[in-house]
Amino acid sequence: MENALATTGAGGVPAPAPAAPAKFANPLTQIGGLMKQPAVKRSLPMIFVVGLVLSAALAWMALATPPQRTLFPSLPDSDKQAVVDALGAAKISSSVDDSGGITVAEDDYHRARILLAGQGLPKAAPGGYAILDQLPMGVSRAVEGERLRQARETELAKSIGEIESVADARVHLAMPESSVFVRDNAQPSASVIVRLEPGRSLTQAQVRSIVNLVASSMPGMKADQVTIIDQMGALLSKPTDGSEGSTLSDERIDYQRRIEDKYRAQLNTLLTPLLGAGNFSAEIQADVDLDQSQATRESYDKQGVVRAEQGNWAGNTPGETAPGGVPGALSNTPPAASTLATATPGPAGATVQPGTAPGATPPVKTTENFSRAYDLGKEVSVTRAAPGSIRRLSVAVLLREPEGAKPRTPAEIQQINDLVKAAVGYNQQRQDTVTVISRKFSPEAVAGDVARPWYDADWVPMAARNGTALIIALLVLFMGVRPMVKAINERRKADAAAETARVAAAEAAAQAALNAPAGPAPVSMEMLETAQNYDDRVGLVRGFTRDNPTRAALAIRDMIQSDTKQ
Repeated sequence: MENALATTGAGGVPAPAPAAPAKFANPLTQIGGLMKQPAVKRSLPMIFVVGLVLSAALAWMALATPPQRTLFPSLPDSDKQAVVDALGAAKISSSVDDSGGITVAEDDYHRARILLAGQGLPKAAPGGYAILDQLPMGVSRAVEGERLRQARETELAKSIGEIESVADARVHLAMPESSVFVRDNAQPSASVIVRLEPGRSLTQAQVRSIVNLVASSMPGMKADQVTIIDQMGALLSKPTDGSEGSTLSDERIDYQRRIEDKYRAQLNTLLTPLLGAGNFSAEIQADVDLDQSQATRESYDKQGVVRAEQGNWAGNTPGETAPGGVPGALSNTPPAASTLATATPGPAGATVQPGTAPGATPPVKTTENFSRAYDLGKEVSVTRAAPGSIRRLSVAVLLREPEGAKPRTPAEIQQINDLVKAAVGYNQQRQDTVTVISRKFSPEAVAGDVARPWYDADWVPMAARNGTALIIALLVLFMGVRPMVKAINERRKADAAAETARVAAAEAAAQAALNAPAGPAPVSMEMLETAQNYDDRVGLVRGFTRDNPTRAALAIRDMIQSDTKQ
């Protein structure tokens, strides 16, 4: 009933709802009031110091974390937990990035790889020729061929992954089925995708090495059937038309570049001690003869040499009579006695026929029948001209004139010109040219030489982390600890001054009480009991109530309670 009357006003009009407490009306005012509290004011320096220390700790944790390196870019979920547990047991911190790869600190990368390799982790699916060991009995020939192809792809990928700039690789082999018809036979081909290390690239020599590696590993595969791309989709292998023209052109350009770099290095070695680094610029153009020629020459002797001779001839002696008479009549007649005759030397230069006695008259040839075979003289000469000879050499050297100094004299420039000619092997017969001039360099080029990318040095990240940690420590010291110590000292001084003032005020009050005139004595219960009349007792009660209000109130309460009980 009372609650109903309280909620209803006069005339049955509902009473207005009670207003919200004033402490929830304005939160900013309440926060300001809270900050003005003495306890909060005293604890503000400590709260500030704690917050500053926590901020410094968070900043240190963010900056002191070393650079991370991907240990394994992609692993099956069954191997990730085993790898993380093994690294945790070895007290190597690891984490899993957004792509699912396991990362460790740069300093712990090689130690983690060695540790996991020793434990046989990760235990991924078998690769390489280990696949062939898991073939079940009775598989078809097609399955065996696919497994063999997969094993070759895995082994080639491992071999390519051993290159320094390659993180990992995948190889796909296309091996067509052999056919009995020659026109239906297709050549095998291969495609390779390589994932390079961050900031690394493959040179053309490395790309050609990968192409030759893959082509040599497959029977019947040619180098132009191998395609290589990187993880960004860029084509690394140059397409060819099946000829060696492009490859030879690249080799010739590389050879010419090596020749020019060799001469340029010689000039840098010669001129740097004399002029200083950055005070000259040298360029070389070498016209290299890269054509390979071969010449064969054959020559014959016109006279010839008799190799074989076969035949006969017939002749008679001068003065000898021809045979006559009856055949066989004198066959049994002994020959006449022989007589000795003095040999008469023949004329000078006469040819003595075989079977002619010395001093006898040589017979005269009447018939001759000979067959002779002659061999002509033959000489074969083969000359091969190796490529790489220099046809012509052009050298240009630009000298930098120092600022504010005297220009170089023609004699000094001529001396440098002679030095350059001696360094590059100047040959006047080849019509080599050497040009040396001295000019002032462009200010942009000089500024570009001075401004070097120092932030790319290895010590910069470490110095940045240590410098940041030192700055945070100084901020904590000068902005947190020092104000807190200063506030504590000021509070101590204020407390000491307040205590001194209180003591002085107490001493002053005591001294004033001693010097003040004595007032009426305080009223006690004995004085009330010994009062003479009613007016004196009323006055004493008034004085007792003034001097002892608490005891007077208690006495009145006791009297009221006693009257109520009666």
